[in-house]
Amino acid sequence: MMSTIREVADRAGVSTTTVSHVINNTRFVSEDVRCRVQAAMDELGYWPNALARSLRRGETHTIGLVLPDSANPFFAEVGHAVEAAAFAAGYSVLLCNTEGDCAKEQSYLDVLAEKHVDGVILIAAGDCLGSLPALSLRLPVAVVDRDLPNIHLDAVLADNRQGGFLATQHLYVLGHRRIACITGPSHLTPSAERVIGYREALAAAGLPVAEDLILRGDFHPESGRRGAHVLFALSDPPTAIFACNDLLAIGVLRAAAETGRRIPDELAVVGFDDIEIASYVFPQLTTISQPKLEMGRRAVLRLLERMTDRTQSPRRDVLAPVLVVRESSQTPAR
Repeated sequence: MMSTIREVADRAGVSTTTVSHVINNTRFVSEDVRCRVQAAMDELGYWPNALARSLRRGETHTIGLVLPDSANPFFAEVGHAVEAAAFAAGYSVLLCNTEGDCAKEQSYLDVLAEKHVDGVILIAAGDCLGSLPALSLRLPVAVVDRDLPNIHLDAVLADNRQGGFLATQHLYVLGHRRIACITGPSHLTPSAERVIGYREALAAAGLPVAEDLILRGDFHPESGRRGAHVLFALSDPPTAIFACNDLLAIGVLRAAAETGRRIPDELAVVGFDDIEIASYVFPQLTTISQPKLEMGRRAVLRLLERMTDRTQSPRRDVLAPVLVVRESSQTPAR
C-alpha cells in the first residue's frame, strides 16, 4: 500500500505543511528538518505525485511529439533532434506514432491534451485537421516538415519546391533529357511541392513534362521499386529518376539491379532527405539534404517561445535544402 504524506509527517515528527514545503521547495526549512523528512520518505517509500505538483504550477515540463511513421529514418532523425533540444531545455518528450492515420493522430492529440503536456510538435499525417484548430487554442503547437496552410500555427519547413528543382536541374546539367519522377502521396505538401519543383526545372530547361514519367509512390522502398519497373518497361525509358524521398530511391536502386542497369552509367538516381543510410547503400545515393537537426531544434525553440507568449503572430521558418552529389548520378553513357 502506498504511503501518504501524513505518514511521512508523523515519521519525521513535523506537520504535513512542512513536508509539502520540503517536497516543493516553497519555503525555507532547516537542514535538520529537511534531512528528517527525506529520511522518512526513503523509509516509507513515499514518492510525491510529480504530475499533481506540476499541474499546481501550471506546467508539466513535457512535450508531445507526433510522427506519421517512426520507422522512417527521416522522421526518426527529426524526432531525435527534437528530443535532444527539448531535453537540453528541461523538457521530456512523449512520442506518438500515427502510422499516417488521421484517426490515430486525432486520438493521440486528445491523449496529449489529457496528459496536460505543455505543447505539441506535430508532423501531420495529412491535411485532416480534426480538433487541431481547437487544440491549438488551448496548447502551443508547432508543425514540422508538412505544412498545414489552412490553420495558422508556428511552422518549421524545408523548401521542398526548391529541393525538387535542384534535383531535376542537377540531372539536366549532367545531360539527361528523359528524367522521371516517383512521387509520394499527393495529399502531402512535401511531395506535391517537390513535384512542382521538378516540373519547374524541366520548364526552365525547355523540356516538355511527360506525364508518363511521373508515377505516384508511397514513400516506401517497395513502391519505388515497382515504379522503377514500370518506367523501365516504357518504349523510351528514362535515363534518370528523381525519387521524392530516399526510401523510394533505394527501391529504384534495387529495381536497377534486378534489371541489370548499371548506375550511374545507364541510369542516374537522385533521392530526397539525406537519411544516414543514403551514404552507405551501393552506389552511394545522390540526394537533396534536408536540415533535419536544425528543423528539430528550431521546432522546439518556436514551441518554447509560444509557451512564453501566446499572443505573438505565428512564425514560418523555411529552411534551404542542399544537393549532395554522390555515386548514383553522373553524365549518362553515350
